[in-house]
Amino acid sequence: MGFADLSIAEIAADYSIPVEKVFSLCNQLGIAYKHQKTRLALEDAKAIISQISSERRPKGTSDSVGDLGL
Repeated sequence: MGFADLSIAEIAADYSIPVEKVFSLCNQLGIAYKHQKTRLALEDAKAIISQISSERRPKGTSDSVGDLGL
């Protein structure tokens, strides 16, 4: 398992959310951490970022071109 070289604090700063929100996501996703400087495995960082992105995406929208009705 590779490391993303991202800490919980860095993800919080990059996405302008409180560190406590990232802690909450870690708990929901079963990701172990000790403190905000904990370095995350690549898969764990991707899971957290994916969750943040999905929460920000308005409901009923999709990233898929096929859903654009073009």
